[in-house]
Amino acid sequence: MFSSSLVTLAVLASPAFAAVFTTGPISSTSWAAGEQQTITWQDDSNSPSATDFGPAKVGIYAGNRNQQTLLQMVTDSVDVSTTKSIVFTPDRSIGPDSEQYFIRFDSLSLKDAGSPQYPAQAFTAKFKLTNMTGVFNATVQSQIDGASTAPIGASTSGSASSTGSAGSTSSQSASTTGSVKASSSSKPSGSASASAGNNNGAHSTAVAGVTVALGALLSAAVAFM
Repeated sequence: MFSSSLVTLAVLASPAFAAVFTTGPISSTSWAAGEQQTITWQDDSNSPSATDFGPAKVGIYAGNRNQQTLLQMVTDSVDVSTTKSIVFTPDRSIGPDSEQYFIRFDSLSLKDAGSPQYPAQAFTAKFKLTNMTGVFNATVQSQIDGASTAPIGASTSGSASSTGSAGSTSSQSASTTGSVKASSSSKPSGSASASAGNNNGAHSTAVAGVTVALGALLSAAVAFM
């Protein structure tokens, strides 16, 4: 299991591009814990480059876009520009069978473009771990419950407010097979939603007006006959 300690990072106010595009795990991935699994990535040639991102620490997390808990440290340092995959064994005790897990990369040298006091980050999509024996504590579960309004995904990157925890360090090895960059995403703004609502209202009013006009024409035609 893991013990939780609060680690404060930046809130995702303005998403930033990262140099890591993960090709595995993806949203359809299901990994059996206790068995060797492989994280793979590639550089998508956007700025900043994987070389800019450089060495990074990598871990398994759960949570939402703004608050995340480290469940297991995969590696303290891997250069994403020279290494394209990590082989490791997910710890069965870090949580239950769930589709709420994701991998997070934290650059050890590159800073977030919008908040340079924080590291640049990149995320995989959420994926499933099976053969698990643990449970999510109340903090982790509350973060997961907030995921619907602040999603994590393969297209999300940047800094986040995070609850870090001391996870079990897995055995790992790095290989050069595979290929990393996550572009940022944000939820729709309230103004956009309101605008859509107003447009729908205007459309309904127009339709109602046409209906009334047609009704008046039919009544006139009947009276004329």
